Amino acid sequence: MDSVQLNDVVVTGQYAPQSLKHSVYQVRTITADYIKMRGATNILGVLDNQLGIRFSNDNTLGETDVELMGMSGAEVKILLDGVPLVDRGSTRQSLAQIDVHSIERIEIVEGPMSVVYGTDALAGVINIITKKYNGDKQLSVNASVQEETVGNEYAAFDGKGQHNASLGLRWSGHGYFGSGGITRNNFGGWSDTLTGRAKAWHPKDQLMTYGTVGIDRKNIKAWYRLDYLDEDLAAKGDINYDNGKATDAHYLTKRYTHQAQAMWQVNDDLSVNGALSYQDYNRQTRTTIKDFTNGTETLSNAEGAQDVTKYNAVFFRGTAQYTVNAHLSFQPGVEYSRDASSGQRIEGTPNISNYSIFASAELKPAKGINIRPGVRFSKNSIYDAPPVIPSLNVKFALSKTLDLRLSYARGFRAPALRELYFNFFDASHSIKGNTNLKAEYSNSFTGSLSWQAIQSGPVLVNVTATGFYNDFDNMIDYAYVANSDTMTYVNISKFKTTGGTLMGKLSWKNLEVGVGMSYIGRYNKFSDDDTYKAADPTPTFVWTPEVNGNITYSLRRIGTTLNLSYKYNGVRPTYEAATAAGGTTYLHQVKSGAYNMADFTVMKRVNKLVNVNGGVRNLFNVTNINNSTLNSGVAHSAGTQLPMWYGRSYFLGVNFTWSRK
Repeated sequence: MDSVQLNDVVVTGQYAPQSLKHSVYQVRTITADYIKMRGATNILGVLDNQLGIRFSNDNTLGETDVELMGMSGAEVKILLDGVPLVDRGSTRQSLAQIDVHSIERIEIVEGPMSVVYGTDALAGVINIITKKYNGDKQLSVNASVQEETVGNEYAAFDGKGQHNASLGLRWSGHGYFGSGGITRNNFGGWSDTLTGRAKAWHPKDQLMTYGTVGIDRKNIKAWYRLDYLDEDLAAKGDINYDNGKATDAHYLTKRYTHQAQAMWQVNDDLSVNGALSYQDYNRQTRTTIKDFTNGTETLSNAEGAQDVTKYNAVFFRGTAQYTVNAHLSFQPGVEYSRDASSGQRIEGTPNISNYSIFASAELKPAKGINIRPGVRFSKNSIYDAPPVIPSLNVKFALSKTLDLRLSYARGFRAPALRELYFNFFDASHSIKGNTNLKAEYSNSFTGSLSWQAIQSGPVLVNVTATGFYNDFDNMIDYAYVANSDTMTYVNISKFKTTGGTLMGKLSWKNLEVGVGMSYIGRYNKFSDDDTYKAADPTPTFVWTPEVNGNITYSLRRIGTTLNLSYKYNGVRPTYEAATAAGGTTYLHQVKSGAYNMADFTVMKRVNKLVNVNGGVRNLFNVTNINNSTLNSGVAHSAGTQLPMWYGRSYFLGVNFTWSRK
C-alpha cells in the first residue's frame, strides 16, 4: 500500500539508493502492490486519494491536471526514472500517458527540487520508477484483462465502459536483461445527462508499448528504454436536424520517449551516472463534418479545426558521487536541455536551450546529523535564468525513533513554449501566448517530524507531521487582454501557499491502516489590494482541509486481500471581483464544493498463476461539484458545475503471471 515505512528504499534526489530513514528528504512512496490492489488503469487512479494531491478536469480537451500542496501542475515536475517528461504546456498530460503495468513504484517529494532537477520543480516532483532487472535469472510473462463500468454505462470489451488489456514479458540472465509490454486502454466516454451523440466525457482510446534492454555487470549497469503512446480522443457532436450534419473532432496524440541511462561504480568511493533522453510529441486536431443524409464526411475549414503541433526535447544529465570519508561526500553535475515546437498555432519554430551545472554535499559532522547544501547555476537561451539557485536540507536523528528534517530552497520555473508562443482559439478556449514572460521564483521552507511510535513484535506505528511555506514571485497565470475576451499569460506579482499534513500508519499482523489529514492555505491576492483592503477586508490565505484513510486486510488462508480507501476533499474557497448592477465592483467569495471519494477492492489468488480482482469505485457516486463563481468568461469554460468523476463504477479483472528461473 502507500507507505510511510521508514525502511523503504528511495532514489529520488539521492546520491545512491538508500532507506527513507537516512534520506534528508521526506519522500512518499507508492508500491506496485498498492497499484495492483487498487486495480488502477492509469496513474491518476493511483494518486487520487493521496493527501495534498488534487485533480481538475478539462472535458473539452479530455485532459486532467494535477495540483500538489496547493500549487498547480505547472509547478510539479513529472519524471520517468528521473528523466523529465514532455508536456504541451502547464497541464501535466503525461501522467495519464504512462503504462501503469510497467511501474515498480512512485516516489513523491514535496517542496522545491530545483537544485537537483532544475525548472518546474517548485511544488515538488513525482518520480515514476519502472520495473527493472533485480539480479535474478528469470523469464516471466504477465497478461491481464480488466472490464469496468462508467457510471451505469457498459458494453463488454468495447464501446461503453472502460476496457483494459495488457501483455508483458521480462527476461534476465548472464548479466543481460530485457522487457517489453503492450497495453490498450479503451474508455467509451460518459453521457451524463446528454442524450445525443455528444458526451460529457469524451471517449478515449490509448495504445501504449514499451521496451527495455540492458546490461548489468560487476561495476556497470546500463539500459535503453523506449515508450510509445498512440491516443485518440473523440469529441463527437450532436446532429443538426436542419441540415442533417454533425461536427466531430479527433485529438490524436503520438508520443515517443527514448532514454538511455548508465551507472558506473569506478571504485568504492566514486560512481558516475548519466541519463540521455530524446522525446517526440505530436498532437493533431482533425475536425470533420459528417453528413448523415448521404453518408459523406469532409474536413472542416473552421478556425482551429485542423492543426498539428509538434514538440521535441533533448535532455542530458551527468553526475558523479564521491565519498571523501564517513563524514563528507559530494555530488557535482551538469545538465543540458533543449525544447522545440512547431505548428499552425505556434509563432515561428521556437526553441529553448538551458545549460546548468550544479553541486551538493552531504556533511555528517556528528552522529545523527546530516547537512546537505546545494547550488545550481543556469544559462538560458531565451530568458534571464536565475544566476544562482541555492538549497539547504538538514536531518537530525533526535533518537532512534524520531527524525527531524528542515529545509530551505530557492525554486524557479521557466516559461513553457506553450505559454510563450502558443495561440489557441476554439469554442471553449481563447488564449494567446506572451513572449514577454519572465521566470517564476520561489522561496520555500519545509519541515517534517517522523516518529516510529511503536515497534513491538507484530505491531508497527509510524507518524509523520509536515509543515511548509512557499513564497512566489512572478508567478505565471491567466489574465484578460485589455478590451478583449482573449486571455493571455502574465506574471502576477506574488503568490503564497502554506499548510501542513499529519499522517499515521499502523501495521499489525494481517492489518494495515493509514490515516491522514492536511490543511492547505492559498494566497488571496485581494487581501493586499488597496482598492478593497479598507472597505472590504479579506484574509491573507483561504484554507482547504483534506482527510484520507486506507485499510487493507489480508485473509492469507484463502489468498484474499480487502482494501477500503477514502478521501474527503474539503471546500475550496477563493475570491473574485464582481460587478454589481450599478457598475460598482465588490469582492465575492467563490467556493468549489466539498466531496467524498471512496473505493472498495478485493483481490483473490486463485492459484500460483491466476489472480482475480474486483471492486467498486466512487462509492458516494460523485459526478459534478458546485462552483459559485459569478464570472463565466474564463479561459477553460467552467460554468457552475465542475466535472470530477463519472459516478459509481464497478470493475472486474483477471491477471495471469508465469515465471521460471
